[in-house]
Amino acid sequence: MDIINLGEGNSVLNSFIAQMRDKKVQKDSLRFRTNLHRVGQIFAYEISKKLNYTLKDVVTPLGTAPMQLPADKIVVSTILRAGLPLHDGILSYFENAGNAFIAAYRKYDEGDKFHINTEYCTTPRLEGKVLILADTMLATGSSLLVGYQRLLLDGGEPAHTHLVCPIACTYALDYLKKNMPENVTLWTAAVDEELTSHSYIVPGLGDAGDLAYGEKL
Repeated sequence: MDIINLGEGNSVLNSFIAQMRDKKVQKDSLRFRTNLHRVGQIFAYEISKKLNYTLKDVVTPLGTAPMQLPADKIVVSTILRAGLPLHDGILSYFENAGNAFIAAYRKYDEGDKFHINTEYCTTPRLEGKVLILADTMLATGSSLLVGYQRLLLDGGEPAHTHLVCPIACTYALDYLKKNMPENVTLWTAAVDEELTSHSYIVPGLGDAGDLAYGEKL
């Protein structure tokens, strides 16, 4: 698995991530969702550089222009619910992509121990396609791995998978390196070192789902 950290370079992406982290700015849920959407667009643009292209003629009012256009079939997927604005941002650049959704969440057993439940998954066929799987936070990596495995179980094997996780933890990166195949690229914008006993990223940004859509029971 390859890892690309766009946050290591200087760009406007870091401004959006900073706003998402800022506890004062976080009080505005619309702005939080907007920033996630913007971040999704930036990742989509960078991923587009890794796709396969085909030369096609585009007819203009005055002639014909040869253009290199994406040739891959794409499926954009997200883990509900925090990833929805991120998903929408990616989809706005890959408007002809198929869509997949997974409900994967932590089910706490005893103390800080938990397992991952996946109660819902809907996906088109994935064979030979490029899968983009987005989730806002990557803490332990368990939810993302279970979601990825469920997608492949239901949809088949994609040609390549791009994981989009704006904020990640070193623990999760190490975990996914050991468990993901080679035809996977993970994209992030920030890598935090600390993971609490309750598996929360520090400094992180808090609960992305609550920040985007309000507190849950």
